[in-house]
Amino acid sequence: MIEIQPLQEPINTTVTVPGSKSYTNRALLVAALAEGRSRLTGALFSDDTHYMCEALHRLGVQIEADEKRCRFEVVGNGGKIPVDHAELYIGNAGTAARPLVSYLALGNGEFIIDGDAPMRRSRPISDLLDALKQLNVDVRSRFDNDFLPLIVRANGFKGGKTSLDASKSSQFLTSLMLVAPYAEKGMEIEVVGEMKTPYIDITTSVMKAFGVDVAHDNYKSFHIQGGQRYQPREYTIEPDASNASYFFAAAAITGGRVRVTNLSTDSAQGDVQFVNVLEQMGCHVKRGSDSIEVIGPDQLKGIDLDMKAISDTSLTLAAIAPFAESPVTIRNIEHTRHQETDRIHAMVTELRKLGVPVIERQDGVEISPSKITPAEIDTYKDHRVAMGFSLIGLKSPGIWIKDPECVSKTFPTFFDVLARLR
Repeated sequence: MIEIQPLQEPINTTVTVPGSKSYTNRALLVAALAEGRSRLTGALFSDDTHYMCEALHRLGVQIEADEKRCRFEVVGNGGKIPVDHAELYIGNAGTAARPLVSYLALGNGEFIIDGDAPMRRSRPISDLLDALKQLNVDVRSRFDNDFLPLIVRANGFKGGKTSLDASKSSQFLTSLMLVAPYAEKGMEIEVVGEMKTPYIDITTSVMKAFGVDVAHDNYKSFHIQGGQRYQPREYTIEPDASNASYFFAAAAITGGRVRVTNLSTDSAQGDVQFVNVLEQMGCHVKRGSDSIEVIGPDQLKGIDLDMKAISDTSLTLAAIAPFAESPVTIRNIEHTRHQETDRIHAMVTELRKLGVPVIERQDGVEISPSKITPAEIDTYKDHRVAMGFSLIGLKSPGIWIKDPECVSKTFPTFFDVLARLR
């Protein structure tokens, strides 16, 4: 458990945020599919990327990791999986688990993919399995409950046409897209349900950077031609916009200034648009070609917002909401009930523990301004709960974060960086 020390004066600092988890794990898989050596710079070293690297290594991919330089060297196998059996463990890493399921279909043999208790219990994967079964992939849940562990009996991947419900997670679509160039027939994917398109933009961006074209009809259907091949290359991964949101929010609630380097609002990462939310709440935002700066106001305004497209920052907004002058309403994030934890339940429970009036809805919350009561915050093994609620401690004394180590999922040095803000 760690106590967050309140700041004695407004922040005035420049922050460097580690590489994007979404970009890093996509780039690792794409580099593994390419034939030859790729170098990934600016990469994230965290639990989620460790699980992806370990899984790829077990599948015969050569990876050299240089954590000090934030660099991976990957020698890809040209779309082949040179082993016929492997058991993979991916913890609670959705950005590893979902893409790997489709990747395994390219092989020949039997593969098992498993995760930790939350992954087995609260992160369903049935919609992806249904789409793969339409493509004649032999994949099933070992316990027939739509959760991990999964068994994939692979015999090559022909591809073809399939439909996919991506409303629970856009990672299902990413999974199919990344391997589609190596399917004999390519792939045509009809998308059912509303999904978070910014993460698909990230997927498309990585695929194009490695030489593969993607066509889509306003995100309703995707066509990826077979026979295309990823080309090995040197690829730079940009900072994680979701993790940058905590430092922008710190400026917002302290009336201070935070500049994040090597990140711009032109990024494909949807969560970079969180600065637009802060702007609507009264912050001043300076947008540069390789940096974003947020200057907080004397008093934050309330806001009513659909956050589906940037839902990974919903806990950031929830944490600063009590300091606004009027209520903050967050809508359309029902899918976050099926992430590392039920995030709506977590934000409601922990805010009420702090004495904050909260109205819970199925798809979101309404949070009223409030003074803060000291409390110990349960983090539910969810990195975003830990990082989000730590912001409250920058303004109010007596905030303790339980299990702070859970931030190792995406930002192992978060609390060190937070401490250097003062």
